[in-house]
Amino acid sequence: MSSPTDSLGPVGGTARPLRRDAQRNRDRILLAAAAAFAQDGVEAQMDDVARRAGVGVGTLYRHFPTKDVLLAELMRRKFAHLLATAREALEVEDPWDGFAQMLTRQAEVMEEDAVVRDALQRVPQAWSTRAVERDEVRAVAGQVVRRAQDAGALRRDFEVDDIPMLMCGISSAMSMSLLPRRDWRRHLEIVLDGLRVR
Repeated sequence: MSSPTDSLGPVGGTARPLRRDAQRNRDRILLAAAAAFAQDGVEAQMDDVARRAGVGVGTLYRHFPTKDVLLAELMRRKFAHLLATAREALEVEDPWDGFAQMLTRQAEVMEEDAVVRDALQRVPQAWSTRAVERDEVRAVAGQVVRRAQDAGALRRDFEVDDIPMLMCGISSAMSMSLLPRRDWRRHLEIVLDGLRVR
């Protein structure tokens, strides 16, 4: 009898391809989980994910034995998106514009998905499950930072490891319901203005 992790792909560490019906179920689960976590953050329940996906709870648990495993796979996909934004930034002709674009696109990812905001603020273990992907994003983002610094556009004391701190601040601005305007873009503009060398 197969174990619950046999069909997990990258999360379960196996390279065996899924049957078509199993792959369809997995894709539906991930789409449903993304919607559920985007709406409710880490408070989303596995039963709700299964219901949204139109699969039985047993099917859900065969693919993702725990909510942490499911969250880790969603984080893997988000890191892939963040990596793409960093690589796109390297293609922007003006190094400062590339740096600013990278931070803006990363903030947009957070705005679109509550699970990223929760992972930043409330679920640090979600980041630790994706150490390899995180290091890859850090390496490419570091190139974007150094490129802007070499062009004389970005403060020399800025480090790539400052980016998570900045993103946490932006994330807080997105979630601050006491403010009359939750304008994280203005927050980011002020941050960027303080980082730019005139």
